[in-house]
Amino acid sequence: MKKYAQIFQGTAFSSKSPKEIQILKDYLFCINEEGMIEKVVAPEDEAYQYLLDTYADQTNFHRLAEGKYFLPGFVDLHVHAPQWAQSGTALDIPLYDWLNTYTFPLESKFSNLEFAKNVYRDLVSTLLANGTTTALYFATVHKEASLLLAEICAKKGQRGLVGKVVMDDPEQNPDYYRDSDTDKALKDTEEFILAVKELAKSVKQGVYPVVTPRFIPSCTDDALKGLGELADKYDTHVQSHCSESDWAHGYVKERFNQNDAFALHDFGLLRDKSVMAHCNFLNDDDANLFAKTGTAISHCPISNAYFANSVIPIAHFHSKGVEIGLGSDVSGGFSPSLFDNVRQAVMSSRMLEDGVNPNLHAEVRGLPSSRITINEAFYLATAGGGASLSLPIGKLEENFVWDVQVIDTKIASAKLPIYNEEEDLIDIFQKIMYLVRPENIREVWVQGELVHSR
Repeated sequence: MKKYAQIFQGTAFSSKSPKEIQILKDYLFCINEEGMIEKVVAPEDEAYQYLLDTYADQTNFHRLAEGKYFLPGFVDLHVHAPQWAQSGTALDIPLYDWLNTYTFPLESKFSNLEFAKNVYRDLVSTLLANGTTTALYFATVHKEASLLLAEICAKKGQRGLVGKVVMDDPEQNPDYYRDSDTDKALKDTEEFILAVKELAKSVKQGVYPVVTPRFIPSCTDDALKGLGELADKYDTHVQSHCSESDWAHGYVKERFNQNDAFALHDFGLLRDKSVMAHCNFLNDDDANLFAKTGTAISHCPISNAYFANSVIPIAHFHSKGVEIGLGSDVSGGFSPSLFDNVRQAVMSSRMLEDGVNPNLHAEVRGLPSSRITINEAFYLATAGGGASLSLPIGKLEENFVWDVQVIDTKIASAKLPIYNEEEDLIDIFQKIMYLVRPENIREVWVQGELVHSR
């Protein structure tokens, strides 16, 4: 029988479909040298006992103790890496004011590589400690600092998709923080893409360059066109903001006489490897275009509560075939934890379905069929994120990457209320999703490598 680099034994939870959880009780997960799940073996399978007899006493065999469970690593589809330095502040003002009063002054400081290194090291470590094994990052306009973020992801073992932000329009961006001109923005982006692709050759878990217009209001037409051409030339991922708030959505409609989705598409920025954050004000035509082009939505439920002016109809967009994952949107979202965002995604969907204005009659107060379950929110944070990025991540099944969190439900400082060892495993899964804190995340593995333990 084939030799494996590592074998893990334990009970795992993974998404069988967007609405259904697969419970893998006491399974063996056989991992190859590349960190991929080569074989998944159930206790009733013929090879199960043979593998136990062969590997159980080896140092590359890992058996979960009682009360511990495997979850797939989380996939965060929207992180503003420099904004980690302002998380938890200034969330009570409008988006436009928040950007110009707090965010742009902060991001301008990332021309200082020592400052950037301190923030980015702390952020990547924090996300790993919260179970995020893959992150899609906005960096800043600074090419060198953006490359530094990719290098930190590579060194710390996180799968990082990093974008050097483009914001070249002198009418919409402050003089102290923007690309000096369009040609420089595109030249820096191309050099950044090539540098990250070179870095990726030596990184087991992968790092990826991302074409990143901040959002349409920040960019000239020439920049948007040039970025679309670069995405096509190098087959990169693409990220931006799309129809996030009343102000941003209205600005694009006035400038192009169409919604963000169609404007972005005209510039070649909606692709199978594109992820657009927020998308609260997409209409059905926009959603159909997303589905047709393979463009994904990064749903940021905590951030949306502060800045998006609405609750996005996730269930409706999913029913139309749009790929959807979950984003923390640090720091528009105050929490680096996708556990927190999973919970908020469920709560927001319930509020959308029930409605929020008590002066309206129940029959007209909400938007019918809008609620999602904890199973669906878990899918968004794992398999949905993987599908959105067109990467084999987010599921614990063969030919997927071994990215996992080891959850300890019995740790003294954060013990989950599980008093019956025969409790239904689906109930335990729900308690994990609603109650886990960072202390419960005992280990995090990325591409078969241990990258965090406590």
